[in-house]
Amino acid sequence: METSKVERLEGKLIVSCQALPHEPLHSSFIMGRMALAAKEGGAFGIRANTKEDIREIQSQVDLPVIGIVKRDYVDSKIYITPTLKEVEELMEVKPEIIALDATNAVRPGGIGLDSFFSQLKEKYPEQLWMADCSTVEEALHADELGFDFIGTTLVGYTEQSKNDKIEANDFEILREIIAKVKHKVIAEGNINTPEKAKRVIELGAFSVVVGSIITRPQLITKAFAEALEQ
Repeated sequence: METSKVERLEGKLIVSCQALPHEPLHSSFIMGRMALAAKEGGAFGIRANTKEDIREIQSQVDLPVIGIVKRDYVDSKIYITPTLKEVEELMEVKPEIIALDATNAVRPGGIGLDSFFSQLKEKYPEQLWMADCSTVEEALHADELGFDFIGTTLVGYTEQSKNDKIEANDFEILREIIAKVKHKVIAEGNINTPEKAKRVIELGAFSVVVGSIITRPQLITKAFAEALEQ
């Protein structure tokens, strides 16, 4: 794995280029162009969903990719790279980093994070891994398991974190994670202004992922439209 590309992410912006099947921009072609626009704007990395989107993005930009596959299973709340099947799909396009849900929820088939991650490390020892966490405790556990990157991706999105916001109290949760873990921390989730992005880097985050406020025009439009309705 080419680590130099990943090292260049330090202090820089990663743009999440994702559109799910129900969204207007759902298309690998469009996500490839979105990634190109992000690169032109100064992004140093891309976070993307599905091997199809990643393959197209790799044809357009030479930036490190954090790859995921979002997929729902009836027997689990986990939908970010939930099983080995999704990891194997991602390995067909070899993103520099693979991110997966590292919360305390049980994976499909009743598998826990510890045994799943152990299996991944054994099968793909050279791959870099990012833990998408929702609480400080989950981040500490992922750090102990040996994830290369700890992410705040799911803060506020799980039952155990539903009352939390990553940006609350000057990123208190992020600051606690940075202070306590050994591995690099990637700030992600509700970072929707340039000022917030700058702040998380100042606080010690290795890198910052920004998504919807850059790549989901329907949500950006909604904010303007709602302001006019008030």
